Amino acid sequence: MTEADRVPAGINPNVPSVARMYDYYLGGRDNFAADREAAEKMIEIGRQMGNDAREIALANRGFLGRAVRMLAEAGVHQFIDIGAGLPTQDNVHQVARQHRPGSRVVYVDNDPIVLVHARALLARDPDVLALEGDLRDPDAILDHPLVAGHVDLSQPYAVLLVAVLHFITDDAEARRIVARIRERLGPGGYLVVSHLYAGNATDDAAAAGQQVYSSTAPGGLARRGYDEIAAYFDGLDLLGPGVVPVADWTEDASPDGSYDLARSGILAGVGRVRG
Repeated sequence: MTEADRVPAGINPNVPSVARMYDYYLGGRDNFAADREAAEKMIEIGRQMGNDAREIALANRGFLGRAVRMLAEAGVHQFIDIGAGLPTQDNVHQVARQHRPGSRVVYVDNDPIVLVHARALLARDPDVLALEGDLRDPDAILDHPLVAGHVDLSQPYAVLLVAVLHFITDDAEARRIVARIRERLGPGGYLVVSHLYAGNATDDAAAAGQQVYSSTAPGGLARRGYDEIAAYFDGLDLLGPGVVPVADWTEDASPDGSYDLARSGILAGVGRVRG
């Protein structure tokens, strides 16, 4: 079977997809030539900054698994993963169930190919839902009738925004989105975030990254500073070490640890709504 033979209906394989690029970083096979070409450009840009895009993607995936495990062990059994990306190993529902049987998960993405793969994988799983939705309208996601029938939003649940907010290039809009999600979580709810860090990116490197992602659906990429990323957790109780590089985030890590932020690539944190 050629690559062209496995293109789902309605998918343009010549336009890079952020989900398929991420799949390529992780060593997956659900990507096309355009995705690989764009991803290789980002890998080269990362090298110029002393980062390895593949290692960063794997570290980000590891953070997601550790965060979900911690929340599941704490009693959380409802997860809404917005910008979920293509299914891979150790998906949210798999990790959650290992530590909290009966966990219910909603995967949300606006990429048609993600939904094709997710629905095929989860077709016979009544506790997992794959839903089309746009991060820019969190209320539409949380108020969707399928979500209402799948999770009890009156009880604590976790919203996962893992490596997705940096595709919202307008800073004010990103703040608005996260603020609304915090409002909707309610007491005992959790917010999980990882975000591309400005770090030691030069203006030339940042512009080159923007150029690569300009041809994808989001149309760009926003690297943000530590204070901007930390502000997404305003009013929440930060767990573990706080906002740190994804590779260093563990439940029992010290908040006073010495972290190499400049070379970290992505920062991450988990916050809990008080009450």
